[in-house]
Amino acid sequence: MAPETDDQEKIDSTFRNGSLTAVGIIAGFSLSFLNSWVSNPNDWGRIDILPMTVLVIGIGLQVKVFADLLARDSLLAVKYDRARRLFLIAVLIVAAGIAIALVNDILGLSSQKMLG
Repeated sequence: MAPETDDQEKIDSTFRNGSLTAVGIIAGFSLSFLNSWVSNPNDWGRIDILPMTVLVIGIGLQVKVFADLLARDSLLAVKYDRARRLFLIAVLIVAAGIAIALVNDILGLSSQKMLG
C-alpha cells in the first residue's frame, strides 16, 4: 500500500519552477563549456580523460536533477530538498572538472588549451 502524500510537506510550484529554470541554465552553461572544449581542434591526450570524465559525471547529475524536478512528485519538500542537494554536488563536480582541466593547461600537460 502506498503512503498517503496529502500529509507530507509540499513546496509552492512557482518556487519549484524558478529552481527548474536555474538548473536548466546552469546545465546549459555546463554543456556549452563541454561543447567548446570538445570542439577544440587540438589533439587529445590521456591527461584529458580525467577532467572529461569528471565533467561528464557532473553534467549527467545536473540532467538527472532536471528530470527529477520535472517529475510530478517534485513538489514534495523531501524530494525537492534531495534534488537541490544533488544539484549543488553536481555543480561542485563540474567545477572540479574545469579546475582539473585548467591546471593541466597551466602546467602544460594537456594539448587541449583552455586559455588560448
